[in-house]
Amino acid sequence: MRDRLFLLRPGFEDPAYPGQIFFCWHCALIEGVLASFPQLATNLDVERIPWPRPRMEVIRAAGEGNQSLPLLMLAEGEKPPHQTGSFEGRALIADKDAILIALSERHGFPRAHP
Repeated sequence: MRDRLFLLRPGFEDPAYPGQIFFCWHCALIEGVLASFPQLATNLDVERIPWPRPRMEVIRAAGEGNQSLPLLMLAEGEKPPHQTGSFEGRALIADKDAILIALSERHGFPRAHP
């Protein structure tokens, strides 16, 4: 099983802000990195999830308490130092900065310049 990266699909509406269209800037940052290095992005499964909750695709994969995105679910048995949670034996990383570090360490993406 491969690493799975869950991102919010851009262009969503939030009923709390009628008539406005949004994107998640954390997800957009990661999308930019994926688009900049498309050959490396093929090494993981990327799923773009609609904004409204419940996010059933994420719940099935990572549990109901892990619907906040972006979320990186690591291949079974992996235990990285950047892990923020787990579900059924699989490590989860729910922090954008930690996800970027994991993408670098696990999949060869360059690091962000300090």
